[in-house]
Amino acid sequence: MSSSGAGRNLARRGRLAVAGTPRRVALTSSRDLAARLKASQRALRARVERRSALVDVLRATHLSLDPQKVAEFLVNWAPDLIPAPSWAVVSAEPGRELTLLAERGLPANLVPPAQAIGAWIVRYGADFWTGNLAHDSRLEQSATVAALGFPLSSRGRNVGALVGLDGRAGAEPSLSPAVLEGWRALLEPAAIALENALLLQRAEGLSVTDDLTRLYNSRYLNQSLRRETKRATRSGKPLSLLFIDLDGFKSVNDTHGHLNGSRALVEAAALIRGSARETDVVARFGGDEFAVVLPETTGEGAWAVAERVRARIAEYRFLTGENLDVHLTVSIGVATLPDVARSAEELLHAADRAMYHVKGAGKNGTQLATD
Repeated sequence: MSSSGAGRNLARRGRLAVAGTPRRVALTSSRDLAARLKASQRALRARVERRSALVDVLRATHLSLDPQKVAEFLVNWAPDLIPAPSWAVVSAEPGRELTLLAERGLPANLVPPAQAIGAWIVRYGADFWTGNLAHDSRLEQSATVAALGFPLSSRGRNVGALVGLDGRAGAEPSLSPAVLEGWRALLEPAAIALENALLLQRAEGLSVTDDLTRLYNSRYLNQSLRRETKRATRSGKPLSLLFIDLDGFKSVNDTHGHLNGSRALVEAAALIRGSARETDVVARFGGDEFAVVLPETTGEGAWAVAERVRARIAEYRFLTGENLDVHLTVSIGVATLPDVARSAEELLHAADRAMYHVKGAGKNGTQLATD
């Protein structure tokens, strides 16, 4: 099954699970979250202990290998059992910031509290309960909301958190030990599915990412260039490519060592990435060469991006963190389809030739490829 088809099935199962269960406690009730939870304890226990509930979660969460789809199922499924109007799933990968994977009914002003609660849960691996977050000493949050949250633990590691919020403060909400046990049993397979999806996503990311600069690698560049070339040919819209080479970079390695050379490459990569749009593909082609794929961009627009890159590199002081002051320049070739190329290979060769023209003319410049 394709990942897109699996995602549609997962979302569909999330909706079916909501539609096929008894009517939930009204989220607009005049009672606070704690009172609504207390009133629904008996019915909730019967539902979480039902074998079919576990089977439904297992089936639904293992239909997709997309972390966001697994998270979307959880935020659509949770309010059918626990009457909080706003839900969020946050994930925590080693060495990375907490990510909001999915939300339902979460106003923009409650995103920071949801993330803060998620971070606390991931850190301590414990449930979170509060009747008024503004008065809770565990977090520095001013939101006057009731909240609850649960760790998503897989194989002894907290991979994320499921957080529910109610925009009205009140008594501290709670669940009985029996309900909690059943609830955690339902969350466990979802947590395992989420971790598997996150691990796969990370592995796929590493396979197309340059280890040093964290830009895309040449493998992904070639894939992207072929894909965008086909799209541009079908739509009739232009596609441009920048081919960028750092001038005299060998002298950095020779003078300051290869470790500082690598650090300079990382800094240059960040400058190039920061000069492009989110929709552009920025890659390290190899060594001290970079490329930028610019969809739906004319030669004139690509020239402007190239000049922005060139100016930022020329003005930047490299390796100041190592008490050095290194200055670099770049030579950039610009090529546009269909102006000078009809295929991905021709586009790359045209940009490469234009870059070498700059090298031969004295470096530190931009050249637009022509017929």
